[in-house]
Amino acid sequence: MLGRIHSLESFGTVDGPGIRFVVFLQGCPLRCLYCHNPDTWDPKQTGKYVLSPEELLTEVLRYKSFIAKGGVTVTGGEPLLQPEFLLEFFSLCKESGIHTALDTSGAIFTEAGQKVFDIVDLVLLDVKSIDADQHKKLTGVRIDNTLQSLNYLEEKNKPTWVRHVIVPGWTDDDLLLKRTADYLAPYRCIEKVELLPYHDMGARKYEQLGMEYRLENTSPLSKERLENARNIFRNVGLQVL
Repeated sequence: MLGRIHSLESFGTVDGPGIRFVVFLQGCPLRCLYCHNPDTWDPKQTGKYVLSPEELLTEVLRYKSFIAKGGVTVTGGEPLLQPEFLLEFFSLCKESGIHTALDTSGAIFTEAGQKVFDIVDLVLLDVKSIDADQHKKLTGVRIDNTLQSLNYLEEKNKPTWVRHVIVPGWTDDDLLLKRTADYLAPYRCIEKVELLPYHDMGARKYEQLGMEYRLENTSPLSKERLENARNIFRNVGLQVL
């Protein structure tokens, strides 16, 4: 079994606890307006690497001393497009005593994906928008599977960090932020919420790829609006990363 891997990062510090080896898998069914990795979308592209789970683990083990207090995070694209590869790779990581994390939109909810949820140590769940209509406009897909994934993680009491991007003109709205915080607050599996400010640093990549960047006129989120969002989430008892 081979995994289609877009790229590897050996010293990640923003994708889970500690210093982490980050694996970016190729392929994604979402078309988020603010995506800064549009080159990961096409699942038919092999990516930079085509590796077996064993070969990928060998690469990870080169950095084991550096990630001893962190671990491995697999992101994308959407990693759950390759669930069998994930399951085998995470199993090997656990045998080697390496902490594992999965960064996913939850947009693919299948039996194979549930097995990945079962084995991984931590899930970083990207909730794009809690409003169903806005979610479809923002990502191109329905929100249903993301919410089913969250419910499954709750059922399994799987440690979960929710990630939510605050986008001016979209999710940067006090009523919508409060609605999102209220929805998430009852979930016991959610250890932390990471609120991420929208930025336009990916726009140049679209230009290089000859693609239209549909948020071209959207300004980066201000520090004041980010802190406002953090306070809304803290006020319902959620721990904000």
